[in-house]
Amino acid sequence: MDKTAIRNAATVIVLRDRDSDPHILMGQRGAKAAFMPNKFVFPGGAVDAEDAEISLISDLPEVCRDRIREDAGRDLSHPLAVAAIRELWEETGLILGQKSAWTDAPADWQSFAATGYRPAADALQFVFRAITPPGRPRRFDARFFLIDAAAIASDLDDFSAASDELSHLQWIPLPKVREFDLPFITEVVLAEVAGRLHRPEPPASVPFFKNDDEQNLFLRLKGTGPMSARLP
Repeated sequence: MDKTAIRNAATVIVLRDRDSDPHILMGQRGAKAAFMPNKFVFPGGAVDAEDAEISLISDLPEVCRDRIREDAGRDLSHPLAVAAIRELWEETGLILGQKSAWTDAPADWQSFAATGYRPAADALQFVFRAITPPGRPRRFDARFFLIDAAAIASDLDDFSAASDELSHLQWIPLPKVREFDLPFITEVVLAEVAGRLHRPEPPASVPFFKNDDEQNLFLRLKGTGPMSARLP
């Protein structure tokens, strides 16, 4: 695998008790991780080729699919949604799906299917996009999806099925998240999430950190253009 290539990725922001005492689900990456070691992050990871072949029992909201298609060479809305659900399951053990038998689940999804659910994407909201700047050991074109914890089908405090990729999984009060060791982009995304606490509908305009070898732009998909000409 070309480690310098930009890989498509999905990140999931799970928001709990948004109207009363908002908390965000985060975990800590390992000290030896090649990408963002020791940082507290949202669950997420790269899109696998097989994600395009997984059927969903429900799709992303149409407005989210439209925003994902913008400034993209091809329509990645389906594999990104599948990757988001898969990474959430693998890294936290939480189920985003609907009750339904899945007898022909691929090997990588058999543990998910064994719970009696099939993946469902209708509760995911595309809220942010960011490309890792040049010079990093790994680069991703990450789409961030917000989901209300009420849409999770499993026990919100049961992480027993999680892999060991993230440690210290916990629900962090939104006002205290910045006390943790966070990547810069995570702080930016959290500001966007805070602004959506009382706006349950998917956003019509999505921020986009577009970093390439020549310039760093902060754009809005379906907006009026750059929010600022350049980023420092």
